[in-house]
Amino acid sequence: MAWGLPSASILAHFCQKLNRLKPLEESSMETSLQRCLSTLDLTLLGVGGMVGSGLYVLTGTVAKDMAGPAVLLSFGVAAVASLLAALCYAEFGARVPRTGSAYLFTYVSMGEVWAFLIGWNVLLEYLIGGAAVARAWSGYLDAIFSHGIRNFTESQVGVWQVPFLARYPDFLAAGILLLASAFVSCGARVSSWLNHTFSAISLIVIIFIIILGFILAQPHNWSAEEGGFAPFGFSGIMAGTATCFYAFVGFDVIAASSEEAQNPRRAVPMAIAISLGLAAGAYILVSTVLTLMVPWHSLDPDSALADAFYRRGYSWAGFIVAAGSICAMNTVLLSNLFSLPRIVYAMAADGLFFQVFARVHPRTQVPMVGILVFGVLMALLALLLDLEALVQFLSIGTLLAYTFVATSIIILRFQKVSPRSSPGPASPGPTAKKYDSFSDHIQLVGATQASIPEPGQLRPALRPFLGFLDGYNPGAAVTWALSILVISAITLGCVLVFGDSALHLPRWGYILLLLISSVVFLLCLLVLGAHQQQHRQDTFQIPLVPLTPALSILLNICLMLKLSYLTWLRFSIWLLIGLTVYFGYGIWHSKANQQDPPELTTTRYVVFPSGSLEETVQAVQPTSRAPAEEPGCME
Repeated sequence: MAWGLPSASILAHFCQKLNRLKPLEESSMETSLQRCLSTLDLTLLGVGGMVGSGLYVLTGTVAKDMAGPAVLLSFGVAAVASLLAALCYAEFGARVPRTGSAYLFTYVSMGEVWAFLIGWNVLLEYLIGGAAVARAWSGYLDAIFSHGIRNFTESQVGVWQVPFLARYPDFLAAGILLLASAFVSCGARVSSWLNHTFSAISLIVIIFIIILGFILAQPHNWSAEEGGFAPFGFSGIMAGTATCFYAFVGFDVIAASSEEAQNPRRAVPMAIAISLGLAAGAYILVSTVLTLMVPWHSLDPDSALADAFYRRGYSWAGFIVAAGSICAMNTVLLSNLFSLPRIVYAMAADGLFFQVFARVHPRTQVPMVGILVFGVLMALLALLLDLEALVQFLSIGTLLAYTFVATSIIILRFQKVSPRSSPGPASPGPTAKKYDSFSDHIQLVGATQASIPEPGQLRPALRPFLGFLDGYNPGAAVTWALSILVISAITLGCVLVFGDSALHLPRWGYILLLLISSVVFLLCLLVLGAHQQQHRQDTFQIPLVPLTPALSILLNICLMLKLSYLTWLRFSIWLLIGLTVYFGYGIWHSKANQQDPPELTTTRYVVFPSGSLEETVQAVQPTSRAPAEEPGCME
């Protein structure tokens, strides 16, 4: 029997299922998790996620090999670049107070399959990141005891010479991960208290380093005799910025915890802003005193701070620095183990991942199965694998999530505000229709003409000058502008990162391509800016949309293009595994299947001249079953 090609209606229905959206329920605060985290709790979670081993290792490495004393400028520029992505997370976290972070933000704005892939990549990011920090924690403690732990393990177990496996099993790293998982499984309040303790010790040590460092500072170390303030020039500062950017990865733990925040609309944006400011201040001040205490070219990249105090005759301060570094790495471990099970919980609650991970413990009100399973997996990675080759996965997964969240902000701003998502208590009445894709949301705008311009319509003041845009469906204009914006950002990123030599272009061709991609990028920004946006007073909104998220998209693409081709190859393999899981399980068990109409209608919208938009939607909406009840909060 010969298999024929699928019909156009089947393909249309299949694509519709891939791009269906999760309903944006902004006003709902019901959750099966416990809302117990204050603004201080969220802030310290963010600080703990950002200020880790990078403060004690990254500062010395970037100062010696890339930027010199100008490393403080590298951290400053990296903080501003991170702020672009952090603002996008802050708006979404305040508007959609649900666990899931980048996965959820993509689901409510771009579609199901994209959300699953982002969640799948974030899952790997947290697994490898937590295991890598645990091995760094173990290595730092081992160095304090003159590598006695490593020597004992190698003498008892032997040295492994197997590809992809570590030189020896790191039982200490695995043990600390299992212990941290046990504490995290006790509940959000216990995790928060433990994070408070380690963060407080870490911040006290940082303040000690800054004060004693300024006392021991010698401005001569920035003089021309020692190489000057910026010995590697502007290119060195930018190279250091690309590396320092990853020091600020970790603020997304705040957005992932928004479902457990007491007042997420206020707490999430404030916690992200404060934690990013504290982390930036710590990195800039510590790198300043480090390069003032000793000449930058004589730094020890592996233990720069401890070595600097030792060389100035304060060897006792090295023990304080070691204690601070261990506490800082503990906060990063807690941050990873706190966020990962909640991302998996959000995916499982939507039916896209195995349902066992959606179970919440009735007493501790945390996703216990996810914490234990992924805590054990993380411990096995730290115990057995050589993680150095896999660490770049952290970069590509994080940058891709940042890119999708920034794109989702632009999409959300030009969607029509549905009555369902308006603030206030839900009113009884007919259930509003759930629109299945971004284009459906935008097409709604063209279905009616109101006296007040809706989001996605051309601004009235610009109609005399841009009348040709008003002749098109507003959804089409915005969708095309955003699509071309992303394509032009990729092209511009390739031109900026690879240059004319790598692209094998003549000089005039390189300049022409640079100009064309830049002009197209700016024109798309102008077209998007010419359309009406959502303006809300009840929740935080980032300024200068679409410019702010567009710059974030461009920066993230440039940083992704700087990664090696092996990283992209491994990333592609991981994506294929994720697509296998999605098409084998997720698409069939998605909760959105319960909301799909039984038949695919060819005419989605019908406009009745005498009726309003709401009456039109209700007139063509098929009867849908009542949604399943969510478990409420436990007292």
